This record gives sequence, C-alpha cells and structure tokens, in this order.
Amino acid sequence: MHRWFLFLFLGAIALVDAEPLPPSVVKALQQADIPLSAVGIYVRELGAAKPDIAHRADQAMNPASVMKLVTTYAALELLGPAYTWKTTIFVTGLNGDTVSGNLYLQGHGDPALTLEDFWLMLRALRQRGVRLIKGDLVLDQSYFDLPQNDPNGFDNKGYRAYNTNPAATLISYKAVSARFIPSADGTNLKVILDPDLPPIKLQSQVSVKPGPCPNDWRDAISKDVQSGPRSATIVLRGSFPADCGEKSMQFNLLSNTEFVGSLFRQLWTENGGTWLGSTKEGAAPESERPLLVWESRTLGEAVRDTNKWSNNLMARNIFLTLGAERFGAPGTAVKGERAIKAWLAEKGLEFPELVIENGAGLSRQERISAKSLGDLLVDAGMSPVMSELMSSLPIAGTDGTMKKRLKNNEISGRAHIKTGTLDGVKTIAGYVLTKSAKRLAVVFLINHANAGAADVAQEALLQWAYQK
Repeated sequence: MHRWFLFLFLGAIALVDAEPLPPSVVKALQQADIPLSAVGIYVRELGAAKPDIAHRADQAMNPASVMKLVTTYAALELLGPAYTWKTTIFVTGLNGDTVSGNLYLQGHGDPALTLEDFWLMLRALRQRGVRLIKGDLVLDQSYFDLPQNDPNGFDNKGYRAYNTNPAATLISYKAVSARFIPSADGTNLKVILDPDLPPIKLQSQVSVKPGPCPNDWRDAISKDVQSGPRSATIVLRGSFPADCGEKSMQFNLLSNTEFVGSLFRQLWTENGGTWLGSTKEGAAPESERPLLVWESRTLGEAVRDTNKWSNNLMARNIFLTLGAERFGAPGTAVKGERAIKAWLAEKGLEFPELVIENGAGLSRQERISAKSLGDLLVDAGMSPVMSELMSSLPIAGTDGTMKKRLKNNEISGRAHIKTGTLDGVKTIAGYVLTKSAKRLAVVFLINHANAGAADVAQEALLQWAYQK
C-alpha cells in the first residue's frame, strides 16, 4: 500500500509544471460538446523528465485500439522482430503419392497466414509428392486454450471481420471479401466473393451510380447476413458510386473448422490434388515426423500490419503467443496479461490501473491512463526496437488508419499515430516530429458519447505539438 501512495505522490509532482491545454483543443472539444472531464491527454518530449501537457493523465480510461501499442511493443522486446511462427503438416499412412490416413495441420498462432501463403504451402506439399488424401483434414488448435466465445458477444455484429476470434491454426484471417468491381464505363457492377467458397452464398442487389466516392461508401449498402457453423448467406442491397473503383468489404463467416476445410479443398484441387475426407479438430500425432514445416513472416512485419490497419485478430494472436512463450503452451488470455505485466515490472514501469482483456482494445473492460501510454512511448523511444515500433504506426496523411487525416497539412508525414475507435471512445497515441526536430510522445484519450466528433480536437493537439 505504501508503494501505491508513493507512486501517486511522485506522479502528482511530475504533473505540476505541465502546461494548460492549448486553446485550440479546448475550443474544438467545446464545439464537439465533449467535457474536459471525459478527456485524458499526455504530451512529453522523449528524454524529458516532465510532460508538456498532462490533463487527467492518471485517469484509467478505455483506450480502444491504442492498446495494441502495449501488446506490440511487448512482443517486439520479448520475442524480437525476427521471431517467426511455425505451421506444421503431419500425415499418416503415406505410400507413394497417397495418404491413406489423415493430414494434420498444426498451428502455433501465426497471425498472418494469408490465402497466398496457404496456397504456397499446399503447393510445397504437392512438390513433396502428395496427391491423394483419403482421410480427414485434422486441425490441431492445442497451442492456444480459448473459451467458447460468441462472435456476436461484443456488439451483435459477429459477421464483421474485426469480431473474428483468434485461433492457433488460422488461415487468411478467416475472412471472406465481397469485392465490388464497376465496369470501365461505370454503368455496370459485378460483386464477387473472394475466396468463393461453396458453403457461402452471395446475393447482390447493389446498383452502380455515377458520382464521387465518399469515405462512408459502405454505409449506403445494407448487409443481411445469416451465418452458421457450416453455411452462410449474404444479401447486399443499395448503391455503389462508380468513382470508387474496385472496393471490398470483409466478413467473418462459418466456423474456423468449416472455413479452413473449404479453403483447403479448393486450393488443394487447384494444385492438382484430390481429397476424399472431411474436416475436424484433433491432436497431431506426436510419434510422426512432420512432412512440412511452414515458417511465417517475421514478427516485425506482422506488427506493421497489426498497427497500420488496426487488425484486432492479429493483435489477439500476438497477445496469446506472448503468454505461450513466457509461461508455456497453451497460450491463454490470462498468461498474455501476466506476460505483459511481468515485462512492464522488469522495465520499472508501474501501471497500476492497467487492465488487459485481449491485447487488441476490442473490449469494454480494458483500461490504461494517458500517462501510462505516454510513458510507454517514451520508454520505447530508448528501446532497440524503437524503429520497428514507430515504423508500424500509421503516418498522418500518408497511410494506414491515418491516411485521410491531416492530408495536405504541415504535419502530414511528420506524425506516427495509432488510432482507436469504439462507440463512445476515440483515441490517438504516437509520436510527432516537431518543427524544431524534437520528438514528442502524444496521447489523447476520449471516453464520451460524443467521442466520434473528436477528430478536430485531436488533430488540433497534433498541430500544437508540431509547433513545439
């Protein structure tokens, strides 16, 4: 208890000399009808002992997707940027080009095994001489121990790709894309599924219309989705602006077992193979030598995709991998939280308010303060993995989730900012390179019903930071 009070006391002293909020930020918050009591802000130069701004910086708040900064920084330091995941294939009863038994696909949490990678993996299997598989495809998911989780549990939109549950054996993010392809003259529209799996039926009643492409083009298309473990139907209605060019929206459909099995059957056939069995879950045979071991892209590359595009599924798989690597398989959410908190303690970073549920920010329970996030960013600035972490963050006006924000502004290209959005939550956290070439850690958390109107206020803070 004594240590807790000492922490608060020292924190209060450190915040005494901080500047007040910039008038431009206060004005923008007032115009958005967001009270200052719903905001946590922390700005601190790397290497500085005290912050430039600390407004309600010790308050525990919902961070939304900026929680991914905690998970990915921990992973880069604990596992290393060159860390890779292995996906292993075993077979039983191999004789010539025929597998009379089962084929086992054993995953170890690869968060980014894409459709293209899976095709190449199966091509490599064909190159090893396998053609006919008489038995079943068995998915070994034992590297993670996960509770049964209803994908509709978070917001009753389980078909949305961001609600896909993590898995040790996961292919192509378990995502199916509806691709909208207008004709060259803009008078016709083709809508296709990719991958086009037999258990999923698409009915499109979307018409093409002339005109510019708005940021919210998806809002003009209604989605009626009926999805079960083994089959799904998507009915799309509305209009699509021809000037949008080719676009896509992703869906989380089917059980993971059905999805992987359907995709395997399609790609195996395309590779010239034949498969007679079905798909199920089970344990790979420990007595067998693997026929093929597929190595993933590096963690550094995976972290870039995770943060640039705020990929919840990748963050959750990385979080579970941390638990498995630190405390032994199977990976669990409890072990992931323990791994991150132990790492913070070893670094001397005390975040007593920290609550981590899944490491992705897709949560109503996760909590962290603006000061803790800011101190984490400052600490990362002195880390050997600083370049990997910062390069993974969206660049203002350039790419990722910041591509369309602060475009053609003086700060464009000079701020690496992770964004976060939930209903009632709007957050940013990252780095700003100032006009005078200083590097600032900037955190702006908002928890309020009007948080969706906070872009102007957050961008005002980034512009203020640039002028320092």
